[in-house]
Amino acid sequence: MILIRRLQTVMLRSLLTSMIALRALRRNKLRSSLTALGIIIGVASVVAMIAVGNGAQARIESKVAALGQNLLTIFAGSRRSGGVNSGLGSASAITLADANAIRMEVTDVVAISPEVSTSAQAIANGRNWSTSVVGESPDYLKIRDWNLDSGSMFTDREVRSAAKVAVIGSKTARELFGPLDPVGQTLRIKNIPFVIIGLLASKGAGMGGQNQDDRVIIPFTTAMKRVTGDKYLRSVNVQVVSSERMEVAQQQIASLLRQRHHLGAGRDDDFNIFNQKEIADTVGSISRIITLLLGAIGGISLLVGGIGIMNIMLVSVTERTREIGIRIAIGAQPGDIRLQFLIEAITLSLLGGLIGVLMGVGISQLIGLVADFKAIVSTGSIILAFSVSSAIGIFFGLYPASKAAALDPIDALRYE
Repeated sequence: MILIRRLQTVMLRSLLTSMIALRALRRNKLRSSLTALGIIIGVASVVAMIAVGNGAQARIESKVAALGQNLLTIFAGSRRSGGVNSGLGSASAITLADANAIRMEVTDVVAISPEVSTSAQAIANGRNWSTSVVGESPDYLKIRDWNLDSGSMFTDREVRSAAKVAVIGSKTARELFGPLDPVGQTLRIKNIPFVIIGLLASKGAGMGGQNQDDRVIIPFTTAMKRVTGDKYLRSVNVQVVSSERMEVAQQQIASLLRQRHHLGAGRDDDFNIFNQKEIADTVGSISRIITLLLGAIGGISLLVGGIGIMNIMLVSVTERTREIGIRIAIGAQPGDIRLQFLIEAITLSLLGGLIGVLMGVGISQLIGLVADFKAIVSTGSIILAFSVSSAIGIFFGLYPASKAAALDPIDALRYE
C-alpha cells in the first residue's frame, strides 16, 4: 500500500509539473513558436535533403540499369598520331572475328551484339529526320533489357543475309510518322529502303544525355555492307551469365583479345572494356556520399535549432527565477523543477520535429514537380530526423533544467 501511494504521489506530481510546463509554453506563444522554428527548419532540411539525395541516386541507378543487365562493352582503343590522341574508339582493332571468338570461347557470355553506328538522314512519309543508325545483332534487345511496343526484332537469318529491315525508336517514329503505326512502313537511309519490322518501347535519355529513343536499329551486317562501309566494329556489347561472373568474364575476354591481337608482355591493350557493375558501384558510392553530405547539411540546421532551444530556455530560467523560488518554497522538489523545464524543451522539440517532418515531405514533393527526378522520402530519414530532434530537446534542455533546479529558494525569492 505504501508503495502504491508513493507511486500515485509521483504520478500526480509529474502530471502537475507537466501541466505547469505546458501552461508556461502557452503563456509565451510567440517565443515558443520562434524557438520551435529552428527545429522545424532543421528537421525539414534533413528530410528534404535526404529525399533529394535518395531520388538523385535512384535516378542515376535507373540510368545505369537502362544500359542492360550484366553488361560488358568492348571498345577499340584510342589512336595516336603526331602526339595527338584521337580518343576512345578511334583505333581499328575490334573485328567480327573477335566478336565471334568471344561468343565461342568465353563460356560466361550468354549474348553478344557487335555494334557499328553512324548518323544519317532518315526519309519516310514525306518527312526526313537526322537520327542515329545503329547496326546490332538480334541479341541486342536482350542485352539492353529493351522491349518492343509492336512488331518484332530481326533474326539471325536476316543478319546473315544483310536484310534491309529496321527496328526504330519511339522518337524517330514520331518525327517520321506522327500518330501512324510505323511497323510495315518503309524508310530510306542513304537512299536505301528499309522495311520497319518493330517499334521500340520508350527509354528516354541515357547516361550521356542522348535520347535513346532517337535511333534506327538495323542488322550489323547490313550496316557494314550497305550503310557505313566499315570493316571494323565500333564496339561489342556482351551480356554475362551473372553479376558474380563479370570480373572473370572480363579477364577472359581481355586475355583472348590480347592473344588474337598479338600483344606481347609490356604492350598496352588496343581495346577498352567497360564493366557496367563497376560503373554502377562507383555511381552508387558517389550518390551515397552526396546523400550523406546533404543530410549533414540538414543536420547542422538541426543542431543550430537545438542551440536556440537551450538559449531560450536559459533566458526563461532567468526570467522565471522568482516563480521557481515560489514553487520550491511551497514544496516543489528540485526534480520537479528539472522535469518542468525538460518537458518544455522536449515539447518544443517534438512539436517542431512533427511539423518539420510534414514540411520536409511537402518540400520533397515540390522538388519532384520541378526536377527531372522524384525525391524519395524514406521512413528511415523521418525516424532519424524525429529521433534526433527529440534527443536535441533532451540534450539542450538538460543544462537549463539543471540550472533551474539548482537555484537557492531564498535567493530566487529575492530576485527582481
